[in-house]
Amino acid sequence: MDIRPIRTLSDYENALREIEHLWGAEIGTPKGDKLDVLVTLVEAYEKVHWPIEAADPIELIKSHMEASGLTQADLGAVLRSPPRASEILSRKRALSMDMVYRLNREWHLPADQLIRPYHLAAEQTSRRSSERDR
Repeated sequence: MDIRPIRTLSDYENALREIEHLWGAEIGTPKGDKLDVLVTLVEAYEKVHWPIEAADPIELIKSHMEASGLTQADLGAVLRSPPRASEILSRKRALSMDMVYRLNREWHLPADQLIRPYHLAAEQTSRRSSERDR
Protein backbone atom coordinates (compact mmCIF):
# COMPACT_ATOMS: atom_id res chain seq x y z
CA MET A 1 0.00 0.00 0.00
CA ASP A 2 1.66 3.22 -1.18
CA ILE A 3 0.07 5.97 0.92
CA ARG A 4 1.61 9.30 1.87
CA PRO A 5 0.43 12.19 4.04
CA ILE A 6 -1.71 14.79 2.29
CA ARG A 7 0.20 18.06 2.59
CA THR A 8 -0.66 19.99 -0.56
CA LEU A 9 -3.66 20.64 -2.75
CA SER A 10 -2.05 18.43 -5.38
CA ASP A 11 -1.72 15.58 -2.85
CA TYR A 12 -5.37 16.11 -1.93
CA GLU A 13 -6.55 15.98 -5.54
CA ASN A 14 -4.50 12.82 -6.18
CA ALA A 15 -6.04 11.20 -3.12
CA LEU A 16 -9.55 12.08 -4.34
CA ARG A 17 -8.83 10.50 -7.73
CA GLU A 18 -7.54 7.35 -6.03
CA ILE A 19 -10.63 7.25 -3.79
CA GLU A 20 -12.85 7.49 -6.85
CA HIS A 21 -10.93 4.63 -8.44
CA LEU A 22 -11.22 2.48 -5.29
CA TRP A 23 -14.84 3.36 -4.52
CA GLY A 24 -16.91 0.25 -3.86
CA ALA A 25 -13.95 -1.92 -2.83
CA GLU A 26 -14.90 -4.62 -0.34
CA ILE A 27 -14.18 -3.99 3.31
CA GLY A 28 -11.25 -6.03 4.59
CA THR A 29 -9.54 -6.40 1.23
CA PRO A 30 -6.28 -4.61 0.41
CA LYS A 31 -8.18 -2.18 -1.85
CA GLY A 32 -10.84 -1.66 0.81
CA ASP A 33 -8.17 -0.96 3.44
CA LYS A 34 -6.45 1.52 1.13
CA LEU A 35 -9.78 3.25 0.50
CA ASP A 36 -10.45 3.49 4.24
CA VAL A 37 -7.02 5.02 4.95
CA LEU A 38 -7.29 7.50 2.08
CA VAL A 39 -10.75 8.65 3.16
CA THR A 40 -9.43 9.22 6.68
CA LEU A 41 -6.50 11.27 5.36
CA VAL A 42 -8.76 13.35 3.10
CA GLU A 43 -11.17 14.04 5.97
CA ALA A 44 -8.27 15.20 8.16
CA TYR A 45 -6.96 17.48 5.39
CA GLU A 46 -10.42 18.97 4.79
CA LYS A 47 -10.99 19.53 8.50
CA VAL A 48 -7.80 21.61 8.70
CA HIS A 49 -8.10 23.49 5.40
CA TRP A 50 -11.86 23.95 5.06
CA PRO A 51 -13.40 23.69 8.53
CA ILE A 52 -17.17 23.78 8.70
CA GLU A 53 -18.50 25.86 11.53
CA ALA A 54 -21.40 24.31 13.39
CA ALA A 55 -24.79 25.91 12.74
CA ASP A 56 -26.21 28.11 15.43
CA PRO A 57 -29.05 26.54 17.46
CA ILE A 58 -31.86 28.10 15.42
CA GLU A 59 -30.30 27.08 12.10
CA LEU A 60 -29.84 23.57 13.53
CA ILE A 61 -33.53 23.38 14.45
CA LYS A 62 -34.64 24.75 11.06
CA SER A 63 -32.36 22.32 9.19
CA HIS A 64 -33.65 19.39 11.20
CA MET A 65 -37.24 20.43 10.60
CA GLU A 66 -36.68 20.75 6.86
CA ALA A 67 -34.80 17.46 6.58
CA SER A 68 -37.43 15.62 8.62
CA GLY A 69 -40.50 17.24 7.08
CA LEU A 70 -41.46 18.82 10.39
CA THR A 71 -43.47 22.02 10.76
CA GLN A 72 -43.61 24.91 13.19
CA ALA A 73 -46.65 23.16 14.72
CA ASP A 74 -44.46 20.10 15.37
CA LEU A 75 -41.92 22.33 17.11
CA GLY A 76 -44.73 23.88 19.12
CA ALA A 77 -45.80 20.42 20.25
CA VAL A 78 -42.26 19.56 21.37
CA LEU A 79 -41.93 22.86 23.22
CA ARG A 80 -45.53 22.50 24.47
CA SER A 81 -46.28 26.02 23.27
CA PRO A 82 -47.05 26.97 19.65
CA PRO A 83 -46.45 30.68 20.33
CA ARG A 84 -42.99 29.87 21.75
CA ALA A 85 -42.13 27.95 18.59
CA SER A 86 -42.83 31.04 16.51
CA GLU A 87 -40.80 33.25 18.86
CA ILE A 88 -37.87 30.82 18.81
CA LEU A 89 -37.80 30.48 15.02
CA SER A 90 -38.04 34.25 14.53
CA ARG A 91 -35.28 34.77 17.13
CA LYS A 92 -37.51 36.84 19.39
CA ARG A 93 -36.97 34.51 22.34
CA ALA A 94 -33.96 32.46 23.43
CA LEU A 95 -34.14 28.74 24.02
CA SER A 96 -34.57 27.82 27.66
CA MET A 97 -32.83 24.83 29.21
CA ASP A 98 -36.20 23.08 29.33
CA MET A 99 -36.60 23.62 25.57
CA VAL A 100 -33.07 22.34 24.93
CA TYR A 101 -33.86 19.27 27.00
CA ARG A 102 -37.08 18.59 25.08
CA LEU A 103 -35.40 19.07 21.67
CA ASN A 104 -32.59 16.75 22.69
CA ARG A 105 -34.89 14.11 24.12
CA GLU A 106 -37.64 14.14 21.50
CA TRP A 107 -35.80 15.14 18.30
CA HIS A 108 -32.36 13.85 19.32
CA LEU A 109 -30.70 17.17 18.52
CA PRO A 110 -27.28 17.49 20.18
CA ALA A 111 -27.65 19.48 23.40
CA ASP A 112 -24.10 20.84 23.13
CA GLN A 113 -25.07 22.56 19.87
CA LEU A 114 -28.40 23.82 21.19
CA ILE A 115 -26.76 25.61 24.14
CA ARG A 116 -24.30 27.53 21.95
CA PRO A 117 -24.67 31.32 22.09
CA TYR A 118 -26.60 32.93 19.25
CA HIS A 119 -28.08 36.33 18.48
CA LEU A 120 -31.70 37.26 18.90
CA ALA A 121 -33.52 39.51 16.44
CA ALA A 122 -33.53 42.47 18.85
CA GLU A 123 -29.75 42.15 19.36
CA GLN A 124 -29.15 42.07 15.61
CA THR A 125 -31.30 45.15 15.08
CA SER A 126 -29.60 47.14 17.86
CA ARG A 127 -26.15 46.08 16.61
CA ARG A 128 -26.99 47.28 13.07
CA SER A 129 -28.27 50.58 14.49
CA SER A 130 -25.12 51.17 16.52
CA GLU A 131 -22.95 50.36 13.48
CA ARG A 132 -24.90 52.92 11.40
CA ASP A 133 -24.45 55.54 14.11
CA ARG A 134 -20.67 55.26 13.94
